[in-house]
Amino acid sequence: EATPQGEWVMSALTVACASRLLRRAAGLRSPIEHARANPVAHALGLSPSGGEVAFSSTSGHEGEGDGSGECARKRPGDDGLPIVYHPAYSKPVMPEGHRFPMPVFREIYRRLLRDGVAMPGKNLFQPARMPSLEELTAVHDEEYVNKFMMGAMSDEELRRMGLPWTEDLVERTLSEVSGTMLCADLALTCGLAVNTAGGTHHAHRSHASGYCIFNDLAVTAKRVIARGAVERVLIVDLDVHQGDGTAATTAADPGIYTLSVHCEDNFPAKKSTSSRDVALPTGTGDDMYVKTTEAALREAIEEHGPQLVLYDAGVDVHGADDLGGFNLTDEGLIRREALVLDTCMGRGIPVAAVVGGGYDKDLEALARRHCILHHVAREIFESNKL
Repeated sequence: EATPQGEWVMSALTVACASRLLRRAAGLRSPIEHARANPVAHALGLSPSGGEVAFSSTSGHEGEGDGSGECARKRPGDDGLPIVYHPAYSKPVMPEGHRFPMPVFREIYRRLLRDGVAMPGKNLFQPARMPSLEELTAVHDEEYVNKFMMGAMSDEELRRMGLPWTEDLVERTLSEVSGTMLCADLALTCGLAVNTAGGTHHAHRSHASGYCIFNDLAVTAKRVIARGAVERVLIVDLDVHQGDGTAATTAADPGIYTLSVHCEDNFPAKKSTSSRDVALPTGTGDDMYVKTTEAALREAIEEHGPQLVLYDAGVDVHGADDLGGFNLTDEGLIRREALVLDTCMGRGIPVAAVVGGGYDKDLEALARRHCILHHVAREIFESNKL
């Protein structure tokens, strides 16, 4: 719906109804209840004081209290949908006129605070460590990792990366990977968690591409399998651009299944081969997109039997996106998020979602599109809590 000023506002009723209709049509169980009943959801046993990826809440009062132990008994998810954010997500300053919307991640965070979706001290989490070299080199060539970290990339490598190298970019890149790893840990504990960045699906083993440097989706998938938290991961990539880097860097791992639904006539020109690729024509709208995505997602789940879904919810599928090609509306994005979350979680599959791509000079409009994911996720999480 729209305010008198013309700003679109999320309708909780619309989201809830879409969620219920989707579950009823498929005969699905309650997502949160099913996920928490699944032993996989408890595999990591996270608590506010630790976990393989350490994290801190944003309360600013750790260690305080009345001695009752109430805070100590709190677990992620007790105070709402877990949301991951790091200040470094928007730390690099881009040259004037640069196409990559670096400040949008800060705008997403601010909008979620304003909307009451993210609540410091309750459901907002920040990774407290960077990824290890071992975690990064499970996906990327060590020489490439070191060259990026030290700022020793060639002009051609920088051109392909698409971003000017700075120390702030290094911090941002590492924080984004850690944020997605933490998001997966939280999802395995709570059934659902959402990052406020992530989705660097064009990053390949030995080179950056399309603003993507280290592939957070591939690193996270390989890490949870290596740790024994799960055996099978499904990466659902619904960015308008094919997840070529993710497909290439995980192709040899039988535990990882990649599904990419993308525009056939868009970047990258040379596509990789995902486990399942669905290329749709330019101009695809809501109905065709949602119907096609639903069929592909169900087939991928049946074929792979995933125990965790990493969901890249790129909003560059929107008709107003500067680098898109599809013609989805706000309502189409709502339907897509409800479809993915309900389809996966209703089968007891935890979901860790990242925001993916989106390009618009109007950062407020872009942040609003990204936040549809968090609004829909909150409605589903809250309506199905035990």
